[in-house]
Order: sequence, then C-alpha cells, then structure tokens
Amino acid sequence: MSQYYDMGDQTLWNPSNGVSRLFLRQVALHEEELALPSGIGPMDADECRIDPTDFTAFVDALLARHRHTGHAVMIALSEGFVATVLVLAERAGIEVDWKAADRARGDGLRDVCRSRAAPAARLDLNFG
Repeated sequence: MSQYYDMGDQTLWNPSNGVSRLFLRQVALHEEELALPSGIGPMDADECRIDPTDFTAFVDALLARHRHTGHAVMIALSEGFVATVLVLAERAGIEVDWKAADRARGDGLRDVCRSRAAPAARLDLNFG
C-alpha cells in the first residue's frame, strides 16, 4: 500500500504508508514550531492534497529557520525532513526563496541546505 501527495492533478510523491505516517507527523511538528500551516492536508483515503500557496510559505519559512540555526543536533534532526520538503517543492514547480533564507541565516552559521538539500532533487522518494 502507498499514499499519494497531490497538488492539482499532479502526484508529487507516492510513499509507503509507514514513510507517509512519519512524514505527516514531522509536518505537524514543524507546523507547530513555525506557527504556520504547511498546506499539506490530512490523509484521506490514501490521498493528501497540498495547497500551493500555504505550501510555498511553509517551504520558505522552514528553509529560513533551518539555515538560521547553528545548533548541530537541530540541524541533524531536521535535515532529512527539509530535504524531502524541498524535493516536493521542486516537483510542484515552486521557486524556493533561497535569498530570504540566506538573509535569515546570518554570518558564520553552517550552510546546510545548499550543500545537502539542494541536490536532494536526486533523492529517490520512492523508497519504502
């Protein structure tokens, strides 16, 4: 079994049920941390609709927060989630606001997403 993450008529991702459950729990956690809706709707009959407007704002806020932290454990805990969200954004044709994330990052903090998450487009999200 698998679940579908759709935006409009396009399926962005089709992970297994277990991966999807873990991802949706992480979505809820990051929505709470950012005090911002993700645009990723509830899973209903193995389908989840993604609102492009809310998702775009969520992606930009998530990336800015991720790039702003210098805490190694925070970075390690969120890196896979951020990479997955960036792949979904790319598949949806959403232009990620890297400049705003850079401004939020500040000087001297670790450059994580450009070095690791930007190549995430090569990340195979079809694994179980």
